[in-house]
Amino acid sequence: MAVTRQPGKYDASEFQTGLCDVCDDLGTCCFGFFCHCCLGCSIASDMDECCLCGTVWTIRSVYRTRYNIKGSLLKDYCTYMCCSVCATCQLKRDIDRRKEQGIF
Repeated sequence: MAVTRQPGKYDASEFQTGLCDVCDDLGTCCFGFFCHCCLGCSIASDMDECCLCGTVWTIRSVYRTRYNIKGSLLKDYCTYMCCSVCATCQLKRDIDRRKEQGIF
């Protein structure tokens, strides 16, 4: 039988972790929960954006567009309005994974 999917591969059109996958990276989760603004600045720095942009929904849209991740402006907005900490942590986890894979 031919191998059609390699271990560790992911669907490039999706975020690599789920919105509430806090156990994938407890450090990022704690960082986001206890210092949400600092995590946002870290994300903005990773993306060469202004520090003030890191915790707003538009940074997620910019990131999605850059990496061809499925979604919409409305979905990004609703995600941040419902749980900005989870959305910010998910974005940071994705950035970190892409850095590890050499595709960031």
